[in-house]
Amino acid sequence: MNNRQDARLERVLATLALVIISLISLANVVVRYFTDASFAFTEELSVFLLVILTFAGASVAMRSNRHIRIGFLERLFPRLRVPLIVLQWLASVAVLGLVVWFAGQFALEEYQWESESPGLGLPNWWYVVWLPLLALLMIVRLSQMTLDRLRGRLTDEP
Repeated sequence: MNNRQDARLERVLATLALVIISLISLANVVVRYFTDASFAFTEELSVFLLVILTFAGASVAMRSNRHIRIGFLERLFPRLRVPLIVLQWLASVAVLGLVVWFAGQFALEEYQWESESPGLGLPNWWYVVWLPLLALLMIVRLSQMTLDRLRGRLTDEP
């Protein structure tokens, strides 16, 4: 199985976010060095892109079985491997489901209130809507990885 192709969207999002963060940070440093002023929008945009980078990177790690998880119990009780894998999936889906729910509610409220970001004056929901979407994508990647582990197509150790 070629995991590099499985999370292609997240890999592209993470790469783009990292490149843009690097470019705007470099531009901000250069401008500040020569003019003693800085771009006001860079922090706002960088924080947004860091959230994208974090969730997209976590999704890639999840799909390729490189995310932090506890394998101690699986090794200690090999006969309970399958129920433990299912329990890990259920616990992770519950946490990510809460992120999807509350971040979705937050994005909807930001849209309804028509609140704007302080630096650029853009609608806040543009930033926030990525949280539930990427958390939902993480649930998909988690489910793919869990099925591969249960079917023996993915080793238990990364």
